[in-house]
Amino acid sequence: MGHGEHGGHGTDDLPPFTLGRGLEFTGEPFFLAGCVLALLLYGWGVLRLRSRGDTWPVGRTIAWVLGVLTVALVMCTALNEYGMVLFSVHMVQHMVISMLSPILLLLGAPVTLLLRALPSAGRGRTGPRELLVALLHSRYIRVVTHPGFTLPLFIASLYALYFTPLFDFLMGSRAGHLGMMAHFLAVGLVFFWPIMGVDPGPNRPGYVMRMLELFAGMPFHAFFGIALMMASEPMVSVYSDPPASLGVSALSDQTAAGGIAWAFSEIPSVVVLVALLYQWYGSEQRRARRDDRAADRNGDRELAEYNAYLASLSARDR
Repeated sequence: MGHGEHGGHGTDDLPPFTLGRGLEFTGEPFFLAGCVLALLLYGWGVLRLRSRGDTWPVGRTIAWVLGVLTVALVMCTALNEYGMVLFSVHMVQHMVISMLSPILLLLGAPVTLLLRALPSAGRGRTGPRELLVALLHSRYIRVVTHPGFTLPLFIASLYALYFTPLFDFLMGSRAGHLGMMAHFLAVGLVFFWPIMGVDPGPNRPGYVMRMLELFAGMPFHAFFGIALMMASEPMVSVYSDPPASLGVSALSDQTAAGGIAWAFSEIPSVVVLVALLYQWYGSEQRRARRDDRAADRNGDRELAEYNAYLASLSARDR
């Protein structure tokens, strides 16, 4: 499938790619509507908490906004147009929307915010909050957040997609391209949620196991990038004939795409590792405070018992 099949998308006459042109706002409707809705719902939740005197961490709000903006950056700008004909730009979209945006969104703790903001339907009744709680405890969520599911899905989103005709089929239409990007975002959320998500959920192992799960998935991104960089011919036919106006060859563009995939795998590893260590430290601090309070209660009880013993001795002497 050559680039000529994308003529209906208005990408064949794109000027040579530069960062300035790539960041021009285009307002892709599907993702723009999703980003605006995500910001509005989150803002509603925060305002609802504040209206009743509750607080919400500013850092979580910042993380959520940044996560939404990274999605908008790669999907609602000209990057999305160039990504239809340049493998390297498409790989930037893929890496950001599957490995950076999900991490920021999860640090925003949207599920926790919803659980606190949504009103309870009352005893014996079912409302949005009760449905959300039931979903979080459902077998479906336990399955889709289990490492036996998330890790193969994470890997298949690379190898089973790019190295099969499925990728060319999806890139043959704008709907297929948008659906693939939505899939990348969903896979990233499902993969990183059990590892470093702030929200409650099943399959939340200890911190060491979470780190192992993280590092079990990252090398596959590096191997994928190296495979693209070392290939002697284009491996994805949809990018095998880039428009002459862009001034790049298919092989050099593919090599750049492989380098992006290889290098970008380090970014989420560092971010998630820092987040995990911070969460681990916070967990240990909370446990230490609980132990101190328990020790204080035990100490007070022992002191009261000792004083009672002394009082009994004094009464006996009298």
